[in-house]
Amino acid sequence: METKQTGPMGRPRGFDADEALERAMLFFWKHGYEGASTAGLTHAMGISTTSMYAAFGNKEKLFRKALDRYTEGPSAYLARALEEPTALGVATAILAGTIRTTTRPAHPHGCLGVQGALTTSDSGQEVRDLLIAWRNDGYARVRDRFRRAVDEGDLPPGTDPSLLARHLTTFANGLAVQAASGVPREELQSLADATLHNWPLT
Repeated sequence: METKQTGPMGRPRGFDADEALERAMLFFWKHGYEGASTAGLTHAMGISTTSMYAAFGNKEKLFRKALDRYTEGPSAYLARALEEPTALGVATAILAGTIRTTTRPAHPHGCLGVQGALTTSDSGQEVRDLLIAWRNDGYARVRDRFRRAVDEGDLPPGTDPSLLARHLTTFANGLAVQAASGVPREELQSLADATLHNWPLT
């Protein structure tokens, strides 16, 4: 077990902070922000409440770190998809990545960024706003990529990249919700295939 990282006074933490954060991410992914109690989080992470606060800060700060880890890990398919040479390739990779990530047998179903805090009390408003900004950032990156596709002639003249990106990201978010509801991967892929058959969704 890693013990190189240090806590207050330079003492070894005695636990692997990277592994603890991975477990926190999975717990938030499964239970959402408000559904994840501090007791549940620390139990899942295998550490004490004192250690959690010392290493990660409060629950909101821990969630922010978990979301960063989710973005760089399970949700990294978006960055890879945007590198596809065609707009259709981008859309295909985004939907395939969404389905793959939200239906993995060994992970919670659904999307942390979509369902993590759809409804929260006043105390969770900042996390709700954080996830709205996270989803809007994804939309903006897709919009900019489609704008480039229009400029390069890959998408037909007159295509609205904003509307196309909104359509695609809304559909992808809907797939994630359906995955969380137990819709099987094969059915989700059939939905994606039917949507892409009408590309560029105009």
